[in-house]
Amino acid sequence: MKIIDCDESHSEAIRSILNEAIANTTAIYDYQPRTTAAMQDWFAIKRRSKFPIVGIQNDGGQLMGFASYGMFRERAGYKYTVEHSLYVATPFRNQGVGSGLLEELIQRARLQEYRVMVGGIDSLNQTSIRLHEKFGFQKTASMPQVGYKFGRWLDLHFYQLVLEGPANPVES
Repeated sequence: MKIIDCDESHSEAIRSILNEAIANTTAIYDYQPRTTAAMQDWFAIKRRSKFPIVGIQNDGGQLMGFASYGMFRERAGYKYTVEHSLYVATPFRNQGVGSGLLEELIQRARLQEYRVMVGGIDSLNQTSIRLHEKFGFQKTASMPQVGYKFGRWLDLHFYQLVLEGPANPVES
C-alpha cells in the first residue's frame, strides 16, 4: 500500500468509489451518482482552495480509497476548521486503508495549521465511528433524523479532533 496525492487522473476511480457508497450505504446522504462533470468541478474546488485529496494505492496501482477535506462553513470565523470525508472501496475494507487515509489527512491538516477537523458520520456506521475514536476524535453533536435515505430517517453524529492550529491566528 502506498499513500498518494490524487489528481484528475484518479477521477474515475474516485467517482466509482463514491458512486458505490451512494448506491449502497448511508456513508453519504446523496441519492444520485456523481457525474464526470461533477468530479471535474470537485477537483477544481479542491485545487483552488489548496485542500488535499489523498489516496492509497495497492501494489498493482489500484486506488483502494481516498480522503479529503474542505470548508466546514463559509464564514471567515470558521477558516481554521475543516470537514473531512473518507471512502474505502468495498474490496479493500477492513485492511487498514481507512486508518492510513485518516492518519495522512490529520497530518495534512496539521501542516496547513487547521485547528479542528470535523467528520459527519451516520449514527449506525460503527466502523467509521471506531476509526475516528481510534485517532482521538470525540463525538460532539448528534442530530436525530436530519437525513432520509433507503426509506428511513437517519441520525447524523459529528466527531471532531482538536489540533494545534496556527501559532498566531488572525481575524482576516
